[in-house]
Amino acid sequence: MLRLLRYIGHRLYTTWATLWFVLPFVVTYPVQWALSRRPRWHRQLHQLNRGWSAFSIRMWGMPVEVVWKNRLPAGQPCVYVANHSSYIDIPLLFKAIPGWLNIMGKSSLTHVPLWGPIFGSSYITVDRDSAVSRGRAMVQARRSLAAGRSVVIFPEGTISERPGEVMLPFKDGAFQLAIAAGVPVVPISMPLNHRFLPDVGGLRVRYSPLRIVLHEPLFTTGLTSADAEQLKNQAYAIIAGEFGPHTAGIPEPSTLRQTAPSGPAQSSAPNQQELALPNS
Repeated sequence: MLRLLRYIGHRLYTTWATLWFVLPFVVTYPVQWALSRRPRWHRQLHQLNRGWSAFSIRMWGMPVEVVWKNRLPAGQPCVYVANHSSYIDIPLLFKAIPGWLNIMGKSSLTHVPLWGPIFGSSYITVDRDSAVSRGRAMVQARRSLAAGRSVVIFPEGTISERPGEVMLPFKDGAFQLAIAAGVPVVPISMPLNHRFLPDVGGLRVRYSPLRIVLHEPLFTTGLTSADAEQLKNQAYAIIAGEFGPHTAGIPEPSTLRQTAPSGPAQSSAPNQQELALPNS
């Protein structure tokens, strides 16, 4: 009975969370589309996206802890570097960080129906397998910083297979960019996002507290491109410092299958007569 109630609860909460993420976008889509058509309106589009993110996260109902270790002066652009563990990383960043942000995302996001073209026209997209695309993205990011607009980059490049536990090696681009532009790097830890929405190839939503930590800025004044490796390693260690046993692991799928007791006499083959539902 407890397994059935848990299964139903997971389905209901998944439906609730999905509704309150999709509905605000559908309602505001005509305005978002219109604002995306002119670069001079992109600041207002970002404000709308921040409002959408904050509203959806509030409707999900779980506590969100935002920790600022040391804020930069108002108007100081920087390169934010964050671990990547979930598709809610961008909404949480939009909620937590004030101001007009630019964010670098993978080019495949532009293929998402309706929202993808808006994202592609308003933020920086990059095909990490293309040197030309990477170079163009860095030029766009440098121009963004020069205009006073901070940039968010996920230096892992993709979501780790062990989020909240081990990050993928960081790529150099974000750190070379910050040094070349002479702006600080602000490491960001989001150690629990995968506990809410893991990247498992399907929709698996679980009620879970969230936490985002914006660490002390790492200043690049006087650094050269030769210092990028050390800067990268320093940021990696700071972000990983928020990981621990409580942040590791991905939520189990909902299922009505009875877990077989372990033991030497127990066969490892699945029982075909057990009732199992899809991994979600």
